[in-house]
Amino acid sequence: MSSLVCGRFALDLATPKIMAIVNLTSDSFSGDGLDADLGAVLARAEKALKEGADLLDLGAESTRPGAEPVSEQQELDALLPVVEELVSWNVPISVDTLKPGVMRAVLRAGADMINDVNGFRAEGAVEAVRGGDAALCVMHMLGEPRTMQRSPVYGDVVSEVASFLDERVAVLEAVGVSRSRIVLDPGFGFGKSVEHNCTLLRELMRFSDSGLPLLAGLSRKSVLGAITGQPVDQRVHASVTAALIAIQRGAAIVRVHDVGPTRDALNVWRAVS
Repeated sequence: MSSLVCGRFALDLATPKIMAIVNLTSDSFSGDGLDADLGAVLARAEKALKEGADLLDLGAESTRPGAEPVSEQQELDALLPVVEELVSWNVPISVDTLKPGVMRAVLRAGADMINDVNGFRAEGAVEAVRGGDAALCVMHMLGEPRTMQRSPVYGDVVSEVASFLDERVAVLEAVGVSRSRIVLDPGFGFGKSVEHNCTLLRELMRFSDSGLPLLAGLSRKSVLGAITGQPVDQRVHASVTAALIAIQRGAAIVRVHDVGPTRDALNVWRAVS
């Protein structure tokens, strides 16, 4: 699929897009959380756009392994002022949330995409997003954030993740959601071992069989730390490499912390492709 309906925008996916991570929470695995400081959030967003981000992904609840949930009101208090400000910036705004009430509120405020690590499985989530034109990122997660990394087991990780994503897409289609609004994310780091993550990245092209665009988010994750031995704040090179591999294997969107280095790598790749 060469384009994605994304709220106010039609994203041309003929060239890969960079989604910049903007963490509003203070409880971020990567140490870049902004603790809902509006000025700091807007400065981070502006920097990401100057460095070449195509979308902004806002999150106000940590989904790192072992993370504790926050209330819906806490999440809304952090998100809504940012969404309301950014809608005038003429950039696609994605919101990373698994709560239906938050989905409804940020869509009313103008968000263009809902990025749900829970694959729209929460009661009321499908109903919250079925109408309108917002893009929907359907992600696979084994378990839930507090427990997902406790010895995850699969028979065939690629087939099982693909089957899950197919099932969730079917649920969305059954209520009238157009496939032109859907993007798939295999959920790197969400209930996967290092071996599982490497297998998913190696076999990423298999997810393209669905005909839907793919989003890959490996930036600064523990799998990269396990491979390189680097702490989270020194995984830029590994993150850029992983993003480039994902694109070479079919990802249409990469979700990253380090926009500038990723953009440089993609520019070089495109120049010789």
